Amino acid sequence: MSECTHDCSTCGESCGERDPKSFLKPTNQFSNIKKVIAVVSGKGGVGKSMVTALMAHAMQQSGYKTAILDADVTGPSIPQMFGIHEKAQGSEDGIFPAITNTGIELMSVNLLLPNEDDPVVWRGPVIAGTVEQFWTDVIWNEIDYMFVDMPPGTGDVPLTVFQSLPVDGILVVTSPQELVGMIVGKAVKMAGLMNIPVLGLVENMSYFACPDCGKTHYIFGQSRIAEIAKKFNISHTAKIPMDPELSALSDRGAIEESRSEWLTELANMIAAL
Repeated sequence: MSECTHDCSTCGESCGERDPKSFLKPTNQFSNIKKVIAVVSGKGGVGKSMVTALMAHAMQQSGYKTAILDADVTGPSIPQMFGIHEKAQGSEDGIFPAITNTGIELMSVNLLLPNEDDPVVWRGPVIAGTVEQFWTDVIWNEIDYMFVDMPPGTGDVPLTVFQSLPVDGILVVTSPQELVGMIVGKAVKMAGLMNIPVLGLVENMSYFACPDCGKTHYIFGQSRIAEIAKKFNISHTAKIPMDPELSALSDRGAIEESRSEWLTELANMIAAL
């Protein structure tokens, strides 16, 4: 451990001097957000944004007002999944989030860039500051559950979110590969350092259900989600198969047309918080 500088805003250690609430940022004065759930992954490419979108949709369909804060600033994909392409508007009171077809509020850097395909070539502190502004400057309207789509790993943005937002819990997204058990451990341990509970583990691309023969095929190897959940004392799990329909819906911005029930039990658990 390096010598303590007493600047907890740049430190990932958990020590007696740290007050978990001391770095929380206030929301916009016109915002009201009840619960914040961060969706994390230890590595990229496991479908974290897909899980975020499906969870928000599932909760919205259950009668809760939901929102998505897209904290994956350098790789934003949430607006495309919902077919949102217009630019964000605002007033002197703050920035207005985009509204999806079913009423989900969302904010992403893609709603602020001149062109959707412009790269975000920013250094870590600027990216982290942008995520903070999505929390402090956006006017979020009576939100029951906000899902934060995090970038992969345990770097600047996850640390900023865990320290600046009142995160009530995290969902960890993984895939069946052998390596992922170790990767999940990193995400879980970071949550532990920040005293944030892990609510559930979601295994994406878990299997493929063949529509012709009716058999289940494990393309990326046999599922290990039960083993990993037990190792890290995670009580709630969910599996999402490889489904071409999900990819098609995402590509055409119609993820809200999904009729999947793979995350229903997880959504019910979160609703009971």
